[in-house]
Amino acid sequence: MIAVADGGREGEVRLYGQVSSDLHAVERALRKVGADGGELHVAYEAGPTGYVLYRRLRQLGIDCVVVAPSRTPVDKGNRRKTDRRDAQMLARLHRAGELTAVHVPEAVDEAIRDLTRARADAVRDLTRARQRLKSFLLRHGYRYSGKANWSEAHRRYLRELELPAPSLKAVLEEYLLAVTQCEERVSRLEQLLGLQAPLWRLYPAVEALMTIRGFQLVAAAVLVAELGDVRRFAHPRELMAFLGLVPKEESTGESRRLGSITKAGNAHARWILIETVQHAWLPPKVSAQLSKRQEGQPAARRELSWKIQVRLHKRAWHLSRRGVMKPKVTVALAREMAGFAWAMLQTADWPAMTRAA
Repeated sequence: MIAVADGGREGEVRLYGQVSSDLHAVERALRKVGADGGELHVAYEAGPTGYVLYRRLRQLGIDCVVVAPSRTPVDKGNRRKTDRRDAQMLARLHRAGELTAVHVPEAVDEAIRDLTRARADAVRDLTRARQRLKSFLLRHGYRYSGKANWSEAHRRYLRELELPAPSLKAVLEEYLLAVTQCEERVSRLEQLLGLQAPLWRLYPAVEALMTIRGFQLVAAAVLVAELGDVRRFAHPRELMAFLGLVPKEESTGESRRLGSITKAGNAHARWILIETVQHAWLPPKVSAQLSKRQEGQPAARRELSWKIQVRLHKRAWHLSRRGVMKPKVTVALAREMAGFAWAMLQTADWPAMTRAA
């Protein structure tokens, strides 16, 4: 659905009509809209259509922004929401300069991001496949009593398990096959990421993050791919807010009330930060793997990496002794890790910053 807001504060806001999301159809519609020689400024909401339209319009020399739906002003008294009304509202707000644009990554950066997200999807599928298998066995009274699930001993137990009916054995084999296929898929994607990441233009930032305990190649690549160029965040607090790790606030007058975290930012980056701080309860140390990742890195990065370990470990046990629940402690540590990651990424050799939305 396309709506047009003519120039000027009192300009008419009219509905143009509905067109296909095909690029050629959109280009034809925009040519008709701009036939009178006026300058076009295009805005559309971020969603399943991605950034293909944005990049094509920029190639044609048309100003375009991709709008963050969560930051779009909403009339709370309006109880009717249709595509027509939304298009007219976006046109009116864009003319007034009230829309917030999202950061549009470079095409090559988006490709690496899709690769990391595909691996995350494969890991979730693997988790579901394993859960289905364990639930199936539990329904029939079988429970593994070993020390570690999915170890070699556990897999041998599953392969040698005797079930009372041939149909049940067939179901077990199908579930085992599904788990194996998911594991192979995760392995393939990790191998592909290991080949593609060193060729990536942002790999220096990945190497900088890998000097931190908890950030191996996958975690570092995920965070860099999701954040892009962190130089667009002037202060770590801006990055924390972008990731949704800051608390909600409802304050009026002298009353100040803080709630849970907003979760209003990038969920993938927030998730990987939660995962990387799980080591904070362990004593600080430079393991053999971490030492290998830090080889050839500047001394300033190694010193900052050690400072991060000591700080997070101290913070984790301090909050735990105060009786703070572990999930809340983990979120607090992830918030601090976001600030440390921002500081570490400032030391990376970034390519020339392109014009961001």
